[in-house]
Amino acid sequence: METKAARRSPAGPLAAWGVTRAVLLLFVFRVLLFPGPDVTSDVSVIYRAWYEVLRQGTFPLDDVTWQYPPAAALPVLSPALLPFLSYPHAFFVLAALADLAVLVLLLRPGGRPGRSRRGTWVWVAGVPLLGPTVYARYDVMVTAVAVAALLAGVRHPRVMGALTAFGALLKVWPALLLIGAGRRAWASAAVTAAGLAALFTVSMPGAFAFLTFQRDRGTEVESLGALVFHVARHFGWSGEVLLNYGSIEFLGPHVDQVSAGALALTAAAFGWLLLWRLRAGRLTPPALADAAFTAVLLFTVTSRVISPQYLVWLIGLAAVCLTHRASCMGAPALMVVLASFVTVLEFPLGFSHVVASDWYGVTLLVLRNGLLAAAALTAARRLWRSTVPPTTPVPFPPHPTQAGKHRVPS
Repeated sequence: METKAARRSPAGPLAAWGVTRAVLLLFVFRVLLFPGPDVTSDVSVIYRAWYEVLRQGTFPLDDVTWQYPPAAALPVLSPALLPFLSYPHAFFVLAALADLAVLVLLLRPGGRPGRSRRGTWVWVAGVPLLGPTVYARYDVMVTAVAVAALLAGVRHPRVMGALTAFGALLKVWPALLLIGAGRRAWASAAVTAAGLAALFTVSMPGAFAFLTFQRDRGTEVESLGALVFHVARHFGWSGEVLLNYGSIEFLGPHVDQVSAGALALTAAAFGWLLLWRLRAGRLTPPALADAAFTAVLLFTVTSRVISPQYLVWLIGLAAVCLTHRASCMGAPALMVVLASFVTVLEFPLGFSHVVASDWYGVTLLVLRNGLLAAAALTAARRLWRSTVPPTTPVPFPPHPTQAGKHRVPS
């Protein structure tokens, strides 16, 4: 009994979370210096500039780096809740609180029948592997909303739908959580999204201008497609690497074709998910979480951009999956955690090597993107096998002469 009680106790995860997150805060507060470029500049420079514009009641329409749905204004404005701190320090504290919220959400179901603490440990161990970038972007806040939505799941579909819609208006990707949801979740999401979108449209000009800012993007240097150009640079490719639309991208010959190829892969992933949904039956809570994790994995891997903070989403969804003992996502979750460790080696530690396309930088990208691609394919295969019933051959109708032998005499 003591051993079982000890396993259910939250003391271990809470202690590990406290130690690892204290170190992350020391890094973003610049008490300790993390090697590589300063990852906190996005908050102190870009977010702070957006904050000043948003305070005036409008979106930063003159800044093409604003590529987010309208609710993204809320995390950017959130440091106003802590006026006694500087803008960056308030943001970091709020990011840590969002991280803590995810931990609390994951701890709640841990002791119930059919549930597990594995998911809690995925979050506790996986997040710090990404380094201080986690607290220097607002993705951890979006992930907290997504985790809450997914944990609501089948038991509270309307709550799931509302939270998913809110998350999608923060950063689009949480909309993928609905891939396995039922009608009530979809209806709730549609009503919530329409209401919030109307509110932002009426209250703040330019709420959906971000849609036009995405069109001219290149291929970001950390994406799967970028590996083509990293290798091509060693064979005389004439393009260049530039800061474009807020990220370091490849620009030059054949970039449009590779970007189009990435969009085609995304469309193919969507088609596969649609086919899966048509073939799968009613989903259990573990399958609902597994489907959401698989969908986000597929769309992340096929994206033109795979920024380090995207791994926060995957860690959060993997953690939700592994709160269920019946989840089949153990191996893909482990691959995501390993990819997170390689990610911090690539950014910020080895980012100069990535930008230079030297063999160390290329090797890191091959490892990180290879792990993510393997996780996506493994997750898709396991999701299909666990939810789609095997097709049984349709028996041929009996031959008329044989059928006559089995007629009941009148």
